[in-house]
Amino acid sequence: MIDLVNKFPALEEKLFELLDGLSEEEWFTQTVAKKWVVKDVVAHLYDGNIRTLSGLRDGHKPKPPVIQSYQDLLDFLNQLNADWVLAMKRVSPQMLVEFLKQTSRPFCEYYASLDLNAKAEFSVAWAGEMESKNWMHIAREYTEKFLHQQQIRDAVGKQGIINEEFFVPFLEVCMYALPHTLRETSTTSGHSIQLSITGEINKDWYVVFDGQKWNLTSTPKDIVTIIEIDAYASWKLFSKSLRPADLEEKISITGNKDLGKVAIEMVSFMA
Repeated sequence: MIDLVNKFPALEEKLFELLDGLSEEEWFTQTVAKKWVVKDVVAHLYDGNIRTLSGLRDGHKPKPPVIQSYQDLLDFLNQLNADWVLAMKRVSPQMLVEFLKQTSRPFCEYYASLDLNAKAEFSVAWAGEMESKNWMHIAREYTEKFLHQQQIRDAVGKQGIINEEFFVPFLEVCMYALPHTLRETSTTSGHSIQLSITGEINKDWYVVFDGQKWNLTSTPKDIVTIIEIDAYASWKLFSKSLRPADLEEKISITGNKDLGKVAIEMVSFMA
C-alpha cells in the first residue's frame, strides 16, 4: 500500500507558488499536452477538484453514456475534458487560480477522510485492476496532480518537483502499470526486469516473472533486462505525452531487448 493522502497539501502549495509567479505570456505557453496551453492545464486541474467533490464527496453523478469498452471510456473522458477546457476559455487566469484555491482544501480534506482499505468507487484500469482500494485511487489522483503541475513547469522552464519528495512517489505509483504492460509476455520463471530512472533521480524498480505472471518485487532474482530512462523523459513516457520513438536518446535497454521494448510501452494514465 502507498499512502499519499498527506502529500496533497504540499504538492498543492508548490502549484500555487508556481501559478502566482506566472507572467501573462507564460499562461499561454504550449505544453507537452499537445492541445493545451498552460491555462488549459490549470482549467483541467480545477475540473479534477470539482469532479471529486461533486461526484465522490457529494454523490452527484450525471448519467454517463453506455460504456462497452476501454476505448469507450477513454473517448468519454476525453470529451469531458475537452468540453470543460473549452468552457474555461472565457475565464481569466486570475479567476482560475482563485477557483483552484477555493477547492483545494476541501479536495484534500475529502481524501483524508476516506478509509484507505475500503473499496474505491472507480478502479485503476491502467494497473489492470477491476476493483481498487481507496489508497490506490488516491495514489492515482496524486499522479494526476503531479503530472499536470509538471506539464506546466516543463512548459515555462520552472522546475521544482523532480525530486525525492514529490517525484519518487509519482514513480512508485506509475510502476503499478508495469506488470500489466507485460501481461502478454513470458520468460523463464524467476527472470526479472530492472527499470532504472537516472539523472536528477536515481532509483531502481523490478518485476519478476513467476511462471504465470509478472509481479513487482524488491528482491529480484535473475535480471535479464535492464532499462534506463532519464528522469525528465520518464514522466512524459509514462503519461503517453511522448512515446519511446520520441525519446530514443533518453532510453537504453540492455539484455533481453524484446522484453525491454514491451516494458517501455508502459502507460500509467488513462490515455
